[in-house]
Amino acid sequence: MASGNRWIVTDQHGNSIYLTEERWEHIIEPINHPEMAKFEEELKDTIRLGQRKQDPSNPQKYRYSMAFDNLAEYNTHIIAIVLYRFREQAAEIIPNNYIVTAYQKEIG
Repeated sequence: MASGNRWIVTDQHGNSIYLTEERWEHIIEPINHPEMAKFEEELKDTIRLGQRKQDPSNPQKYRYSMAFDNLAEYNTHIIAIVLYRFREQAAEIIPNNYIVTAYQKEIG
């Protein structure tokens, strides 16, 4: 795992997706989504098992979502936004897919 990564999981389509320490701290900041602090395992499950939908205006952006019964307040789903990119490593182009943000939402 690259330095600065908190974890990597694989989605249902075989894509490795990682979360950095910096992005996790951003997500759980008091002005962002502090309710996510207790739901890191659910976030992993959202990437591993959740529904994935491509953003129609940005083909490199995907929205993962999954329902849970134990979320904060009236929220029903965890949403994770993932950017699919590439980077060069030792003259090879490799996937660089990472979580930009995550939050809880009520979806009725």
